[in-house]
Amino acid sequence: MGKYDALVELLLAVVKEGGDIKEADNSIPVGVSNRHIHLSQTALNTLFGEGYQLTAMKDLSQPGQYACKETLTIAGPKGAIEKVRILGPVRSESQVEILQSDCFKLGIAAPVRLSGDLDGTPGITLIGPKGSVILSKGLIVVQRHIHMTPEDAKRFGVQDGEKVTIQAGGLRGGTYSNVMIRANNASALECHIDTEEANAMNLSSTSKITIVK
Repeated sequence: MGKYDALVELLLAVVKEGGDIKEADNSIPVGVSNRHIHLSQTALNTLFGEGYQLTAMKDLSQPGQYACKETLTIAGPKGAIEKVRILGPVRSESQVEILQSDCFKLGIAAPVRLSGDLDGTPGITLIGPKGSVILSKGLIVVQRHIHMTPEDAKRFGVQDGEKVTIQAGGLRGGTYSNVMIRANNASALECHIDTEEANAMNLSSTSKITIVK
């Protein structure tokens, strides 16, 4: 294979359909996330009653995850936010993901972390219809990230745990750096940003981004 052919192979994925040649689609769909809560079964029992089961309302893009009918109030030293959606299924540990601007209303400085990285994070009070729970940790502003399979990671030339830069098009488009790759067999390809980040670049759940690392 000549140098030119090797270059073409690296830049293009050739799909022949009736003689047509198409350029590879390297775009990644966007998932926009608002503030939400993940609960342990213990916390769920306290907030809604012993043995309570979450009510699935809408499937999410990531396999096995769903938005629930149930909501809670979250409260900090300076204020509270009502009707924060719970996402299922239950987890081993409760976690609350908020927006950066929510920190001012709640009076808590939440760090930017990946989901599940809770050591050293502040706590918050959860208020439900049957009781309340004071979490000693678990409040975060989630770090923007891209879910993908190991096969996707190979195609994009990235690896799990790597930080990349993404590009968004449009009149308000631009780049976001420090976007974490989360590659595993339980993921579906999607770039997760929160509503504040999406609004800044006029992105929605129909938008797509590209990796420009």
